[in-house]
Amino acid sequence: MTFSIRRLPSLTARWHSTLLHSLLSSQRRCYSKTISYDSKLHLPTDPQEWTKVFKGSTRINHRISLRNPTTAAAIADAFVPEGSRDKVIIEAYPGPGQLTRALLDLPKERIKKIILLENWESYIDWLKPLKEADPRVEIVEMDPFLWDTYSHVSELGMLDGVQKMEWNKGVHPQLQFISHLPSTVHSEQLLSQFLRYMPDGNWLFAYGRVPLSLILSEHLYREPQRVVAAVTGTARCKLSIVAEATASCTPTLDFAATQPYDQHFYPLPSLRRMAIDMKKDVRAIGRPYRTMTVVPLEDQLIGKGQMDAWDFCLRRLFVKKSTQLKEVINLLAPNARVLITAVTNPNLPESEQLDVSKRIKDMDARDWSILLKAFYEWPFRPLDLTIHDNYASSLRSL
Repeated sequence: MTFSIRRLPSLTARWHSTLLHSLLSSQRRCYSKTISYDSKLHLPTDPQEWTKVFKGSTRINHRISLRNPTTAAAIADAFVPEGSRDKVIIEAYPGPGQLTRALLDLPKERIKKIILLENWESYIDWLKPLKEADPRVEIVEMDPFLWDTYSHVSELGMLDGVQKMEWNKGVHPQLQFISHLPSTVHSEQLLSQFLRYMPDGNWLFAYGRVPLSLILSEHLYREPQRVVAAVTGTARCKLSIVAEATASCTPTLDFAATQPYDQHFYPLPSLRRMAIDMKKDVRAIGRPYRTMTVVPLEDQLIGKGQMDAWDFCLRRLFVKKSTQLKEVINLLAPNARVLITAVTNPNLPESEQLDVSKRIKDMDARDWSILLKAFYEWPFRPLDLTIHDNYASSLRSL
């Protein structure tokens, strides 16, 4: 590593002393205009150097990555806490690998293998030195958004030796999925797919109740409470219901641990640009990011093979989410009003009855499970569960 000297701007004595201390105490910091990180084993420590090192990364500005090493260390310890043993971790969207480095710095008995899924070349260049330095690291240069990527991981034998556990035997103690979720609609699609695979035990859930450790936007987590929406919240949506029916979604660290954005993450927009974008777009760079742990429920409210039916009913009825269920039940199919009788049968235990005066957006996951049970038992339920593209728009015009 080389250091070059340049004239420092005029500073107060206090700030000059602080800056000089930083230069002397950190072997990884470089204040030259041309930066040389020969091994790329260590990431820059100065925030502004990230922009220089990853020049041209505006093409993937939606790829939010941890930058602050102290924050990364705290998150790593929370994701893989003391007591963990021989974890096999799939880390998607690691970026240049600040969190990866923090995971590798944990006591070695906690992690047996880390499989990195990254497809951006400039980031891969900063991950390869980790593989060279630590035999626990594997790199798959493929897009984590594509499901073929995960099939490829299995085909390469990277999950050989990972035990498949029965669903009722607890959370999987070895296999774990960790990911930064992009600040795009793709993050919602990914999270939705993760949740939808749980009831049938597909994807990684073929190995059992595999926990997901996520770094995601506050928009997706709570603003507007897409996953952990309050039952009567205006933001309650299809994703909220599926999440409630399939998994426990809880914060890993306090929200304050990753705030404000510019102290912890990359890319770093200018304050002016950030202020403008945040007024226009809930997914703008600079909006808060946080951590979340997702653990599949042992008792899934969505039965095996029923995800398509849940999706059909949710999409049909959420078009009129502010309307009472009894008023919109026929949106499921002609003569679907017979389901009202089925779910309000006084001979049923109270826990199996449904208040059909509830608005769609006020129904919780257990309400939906009662409705879906009646729907499945209805002999005249539609067999074609396809929803055409013009369905929602035609209903909103009514």
